[in-house]
Amino acid sequence: QVQLVESGGGLVQAGGSLRLSCAASGRAFSNYRMGWFRQAPGKGREFVAWSGISSYYADSVKGRFTVSRDNAKNTVYLQMNSLKPEDTAVYYCAARIGYGLRLEPADYDYWGQGTQVTVSS
Repeated sequence: QVQLVESGGGLVQAGGSLRLSCAASGRAFSNYRMGWFRQAPGKGREFVAWSGISSYYADSVKGRFTVSRDNAKNTVYLQMNSLKPEDTAVYYCAARIGYGLRLEPADYDYWGQGTQVTVSS
C-alpha cells in the first residue's frame, strides 16, 4: 500500500513557474513508476509526465515541464516552467508497480488527492 500526498500548487501568472511535490509513504518507492496527470474543469484526466528509468512527457508540456525523483526522500517532483493559462488544472501524482511507460489513468494503482494549479493570463 502506498499513500501519496501532493503539494506545491497555487496561483501563478502566465510565464511563471511552480514546482509540485509528491511524497510517498511506504517502502520500496524506487520500485514504483510514477506519473503526473491533470484534470481541468469539465475535462477528463490527462497524462502529463512519467518517471521510470527515463522520463516521458505529453507533447503539450514537453520542453516546459521536468519530472524528477529523489528515492531517498520517497518524493517525485514536477517542475513547471513557462506556465500557460491552459495548464490550469488539478494535478495528481500516481504510482504503479511494474515496468514500462503507461499513459492511461487506469494503469495506475495509487493516487494522491491532487493539488490545484491556476495560471492567470
